[in-house]
This record gives sequence, C-alpha cells and structure tokens, in this order.
Amino acid sequence: MNISVVIPLLNEEESLIELHDWIVTVMQSNRFLYEIIFIDDGSTDQSWNIISQLAEQNSSVKGIQFFKNFGKSQALHAGFKVAKGDVVITMDADLQDSPEEIPELYNLIKQEDYDLISGWKKKRFDNKFTKNLPSKLFNWAARKTSGVKLNDFNCGLKAYKNTVIKHIDVNGEMHRYIPVLAKNAGFVKIGEKVVAHQARKYGETKFGMDRFINGFLDLITIWFLSRFGKRPMYLFGGLGIVMFFIGFCFAIYLGIDKLFFNPYGRLITQRPQFFIALTTMILGTQFFVAGFLGEIILRTKKDSKRYLINEELNF
Repeated sequence: MNISVVIPLLNEEESLIELHDWIVTVMQSNRFLYEIIFIDDGSTDQSWNIISQLAEQNSSVKGIQFFKNFGKSQALHAGFKVAKGDVVITMDADLQDSPEEIPELYNLIKQEDYDLISGWKKKRFDNKFTKNLPSKLFNWAARKTSGVKLNDFNCGLKAYKNTVIKHIDVNGEMHRYIPVLAKNAGFVKIGEKVVAHQARKYGETKFGMDRFINGFLDLITIWFLSRFGKRPMYLFGGLGIVMFFIGFCFAIYLGIDKLFFNPYGRLITQRPQFFIALTTMILGTQFFVAGFLGEIILRTKKDSKRYLINEELNF
C-alpha cells in the first residue's frame, strides 16, 4: 500500500464527507493505493455515524472510535499502530489542511528519502494575536531547545516513513513534538515543506490559548526525557552529590572553627551555617534517592493502556 492518511478528529461532522471526497479524488487522480484512518476522539456529534457510512461506501476507509476524549496524541498513537502504508500522512479533519499537498509529500519521502516531512503554514488565516504570535514564540523555543530546525512544529500536516511511526511513542500531549521524538529515535533526515493553509470552513477550533502553556510545559518535559529519560540518576544523583558535598563542607568548616579557633564561642547549632549545612545535606540525600527510585521505576515499569477503543471499522 502506498499511503495511509491518519486523521484524528473531535466533533467535525460538517467537514468529514467533504474531506473524504477530496482525499479520494487526489488518490485516484494519482493512482495511489491508500487507506484513510479516521480516529474519533470521543466526539459527541454525528461524526462516528458519518465515518460508519463512509466505511460502508468505501472499503479503504477505516475508523477507530474512542470511548471518550483521550487527546490528539492518543488518537495519533492508535492510528500509527494500524497504519499499513509505506508513507503515512497525518492531517486535521477541519479542512484547513489541503489533501492536494499529499502527492508532493509522498514524493519527498519516497524519492528524496526523507524520514519525515513537516508542513509549514507560512501564510496563516488564524487570528494574529491569539494564535499566530504565540505560535511563533512557541516554535522559536522548540527550535532552540530541541535542535530541530522547523518553522512550524504544530502543523498537523506531516508525512512519515512507516518505520518512523512504528518506532516512536506518541503519548501525553507530545503530538506537537513528533519531529523531536523522531530525532531522538535516530531518524535525523527531517525536512519541511510550505503547505497551503485554509480558513476554517465549519465549526470552531478545539484548541484554546492553554495549548501554548501546555506546549511549553511539554517542551520542558521532552527536553528532560531526551537528556535524562533513560538515566535519571545522572541528573538527580549529580545534583544530590553536589548539594551533599556543599553541606558537608560547611559542616567540616564549623567543626574545625569550633575545635581550633573559637572553642568558647556560640554553639554550632546557633550559627546560620549549621542550618545551611543541614538543609543542603538533606536535600542532596533526597535528590540522590529520587534518582535511585527513578532508575528502579524505569526497570520495572509496565506498559499501560492510555486509551480505550469502543469500535473499529474495516480492520
């Protein structure tokens, strides 16, 4: 199979038929073998009924319905798990991503041998102050922190080699950082393509300003995981040793000063250096224990289900 199109969605009943017809037209005109995987992330409208109808009419349409809203990352994870295409395309269901971009994205993966191509919505039709400016700040911070030189991490329109999506674990809210996850997994040939961005035709956006706050928090998380995720002792143990050493040095200083230079002065417990020494040694011990426990957790953790599937179509 040439292409798998993975589409996570939440309450997009107005756009699904039009999006399906548009994708099918592009696929047929380019003679691609394809599958369209809709992941209904707990919609409360008629989205699942429409997906069911499309699956009856077109055997290339597949559907996954979650019991409730688990988030875009979990929806992508479910889609990636079942995708069979040599090239996997992700896009949003709101018609702001154009299926006309699919052939060129496919060629960049197959002919130019990229591992991942990320879309760049260079000209946007979103509100300038609520989405554009925060997005630019977010993308700048992501570039500086991750070392992945992309202009638009948040673009939902991306193309991947099948091997990439099978070897990365998208969880939590990490869908924004799939290129970073891919890089950390060893897939370093990452490119970017300017793609068309269209104004939303139906409904309202499902994301508010809080997504940028969450995005920055996730950025810190992924930086930590990429640096210390496999060996937390390197961070916490290192901090623990440094802090314990500082406290120990203060304690030695107090002992020497009391024994040899000021035997009849204030008690050691009456000096502020005593509390500095005590506090830093306790904190150092706690940091070291935290690193030790982190190592144990990594070696004993078991995979747990992050979402529950209610129904599947055409699998």
